[in-house]
Formats: sequence, C-alpha cells, structure tokens
Amino acid sequence: MGHKSVVEFTALTIAVLTVSDTRTEETDTSGQLLVESLAQAGHTLADKAIVKDDIYQIRAVLSRWIASDTVQAVLITGGTGFTGRDSTPEAVLPLFDKVVDGYGELFREVSYEQIGTSTIQSRAVAGLANGTIVFVMPGSNNACRTAWEKIIREQLDSRHRPCNFVEQLKSGK
Repeated sequence: MGHKSVVEFTALTIAVLTVSDTRTEETDTSGQLLVESLAQAGHTLADKAIVKDDIYQIRAVLSRWIASDTVQAVLITGGTGFTGRDSTPEAVLPLFDKVVDGYGELFREVSYEQIGTSTIQSRAVAGLANGTIVFVMPGSNNACRTAWEKIIREQLDSRHRPCNFVEQLKSGK
C-alpha cells in the first residue's frame, strides 16, 4: 500500500485591489479585510491599491500585477453590481487566459444562503492570466468574508485536496 505524501503549505504573494469611486485607505474596510485574511492564512501581501470604477484604470493596475514575476494571485473587491459605473467584470474578463466559471457559480450559491435571490445581481468572476489567479467579489465586507472563507482560502492553500490553484500559478520568485 502506498502512503500519501505530505504536502507543505506554500505561502503565496497576493495583491489586493479595491474598485471604488469613494473609498480611501482609511475607509476601505473590505480591502483591509482581505489583506488581514490573507496574512492570517500565511500569505504575503504583494501590493494594495484603490482605483476608481473605470475599466482602463482597473486594467492598468491588474495588467501590471499579471505581468509581474512575483504576484501569484489578485483579490479584487467592488464594481460587480449593475449600477451605471459597475464595470469590474468588463475590465478583467478580456485579460483572462481561462475563466474559472465555477467560482461565480459557487459564490452565488453560498451567498444565496445569506442574501437570498439578491445574489443574482452578483457578477463575481475569476480567471487565470499569465500564471496569476484573479478573484473578483462584491465590495461589501460580508461578500469579501464569504468569498474568502467559503471559497478562496481553500483554493489558495496547497494542502487542499483534491485540487487547488497553487500548482497552476507562476513560481512567484
């Protein structure tokens, strides 16, 4: 009988982007929640930014991180609704090499338990680009906590089985 090999935890280098026309570093509670969550899980913060809900400003920051040799994952909060300026999905989807359809599906399923049918207005998306995993979630603290605790944390943990995204990512060195 073969024995299972023990998988070591791999600390990832993760960037956090808040998309908002109104938040500042002092008022960015959802971005701060993600920064604290990734640190508590043993990962390293690569960079943090706040940009206006503008397709090209979002793409500029995200493209820089995707092109970087060190950023392995990006967590984006905000700009996912249906109001006039919500444009995060439109900004990020063209940059993806592969879309992770299951993330949005699962996010809406787990948030249905909390907010009922209002979850249909969540345009949470994720994808892989140049060995970087990108997760986009709504801007509320509750949505960020749900996405991190119910989905993202395990998918960024090299020990999670049967699969996770860590082995799909660039080395980060």
